[in-house]
Amino acid sequence: MKVVVRVPEREDYEIKGPMRVLDIVRRLDFLPEEVIVIRKDELLTRNDVVEDSDEIEVRPAVSGG
Repeated sequence: MKVVVRVPEREDYEIKGPMRVLDIVRRLDFLPEEVIVIRKDELLTRNDVVEDSDEIEVRPAVSGG
C-alpha cells in the first residue's frame, strides 16, 4: 500500500498489506489520537483493514473549541 503522510517532516511510505489502520499508525510512530487516516474520501477507523493495493493518507488530527 502507498501511505502519504501529511504531517510535517514526514515522507511517503510503501507498506505491505493487508494491515489494520491502528497497526499502520503505530508502525509510523504516531499515537492514534494524533492522526486521522483517509482512503479516497472515506475516513477510516482504527480497526479498518487497508489492502496492499490501497493508497491512504495520514493527516494530523485537528481539534478545537
